[in-house]
Amino acid sequence: MHIAPHDNRNQPIVGADDPVVPLNYFNIVRLARGESFAYAVPGYETCIVPATGTVDVETAGARFAALGNRGVDVWDGEPEGVYVPTGAEARMTCVSDAAEVFVAGARYDGVLEPFEVRADQIDLVQYGSDDTKTHRKIKHILGQKQADRVGRLLVSELYTVGAGGWSGFPSHKHDTDRLPLETRHDETYNFRFRPKHGSGLQMLQREDGQPGDAYHIVDGSTICIDRGYHPCAVLPGYEMYYFTILGGLSQRPLVQYFQPSHADQIETIPGIKDMIAKFK
Repeated sequence: MHIAPHDNRNQPIVGADDPVVPLNYFNIVRLARGESFAYAVPGYETCIVPATGTVDVETAGARFAALGNRGVDVWDGEPEGVYVPTGAEARMTCVSDAAEVFVAGARYDGVLEPFEVRADQIDLVQYGSDDTKTHRKIKHILGQKQADRVGRLLVSELYTVGAGGWSGFPSHKHDTDRLPLETRHDETYNFRFRPKHGSGLQMLQREDGQPGDAYHIVDGSTICIDRGYHPCAVLPGYEMYYFTILGGLSQRPLVQYFQPSHADQIETIPGIKDMIAKFK
């Protein structure tokens, strides 16, 4: 499902118990200097990640000062995040001129401890190649390094390297719990482009060998993926970024099932096996 860019007025874009991706939660909060925003999501653990700007965060008796160091856009510095326990109230206060803040969530019953992830703690993976049109960089905010501190939530930022090319290829899905082949993980993306008038394509193929759907994605587009194979592409001459939320049904580690007709291309893309191993 494609949700077009709009002024959400700090209300969830993907709320709790969403009919398409019930395991996910997503909000974008926009604040001016001195403004605050508080929220709590019963039944969901969340992560606060400034897209731009800087905020102070308070949650579950802990305070994390000056979270976020990016200026004009998501290419302007490294991400940072704060993990918010399930159902806990979190308050963010803008301490820069303005801030745009992503709030990612996943359904989880347990209650863990809050913690921060600073720029020097990000887990970086780069793979693919210009020749295979698959060159990209992944910055894990809640990734393998936080495996013992998070319930079901995985949060990452994905960037195309260079201008143009594909991401999420070879095509894969993760909509059914059938270990060891695959896990059920709902997924939500928010896209950005550089320059902003760039755009791309999100494919969603429900069955191998059958025609699927395609969505024209623009700066600010949100995509919710409940099932099916889902590669995406950016137009030549533009860079693409997408904020990625994964919520697991029965476990946090993601097991992707690669589309049989394309699975052999795993062997042709440099570094892709290292990338797959990081979604834990």
